[in-house]
Amino acid sequence: MADIQIQDGIITIANLDVQDPNIAAILAAYPQARWPEITRRAVKIGLGYLKGGEKG
Repeated sequence: MADIQIQDGIITIANLDVQDPNIAAILAAYPQARWPEITRRAVKIGLGYLKGGEKG
């Protein structure tokens, strides 16, 4: 399980494991130096998609 903290509006995720070979293949198509930025954007998009779900 990932260690997730929120402090001053900054989300910190440590030890995140995503067990999806399709997602890993997509990420592996990019240079490793870009992986943090791509992952950050994916989390931002995913959480934006979930906005409002906490009320339903």
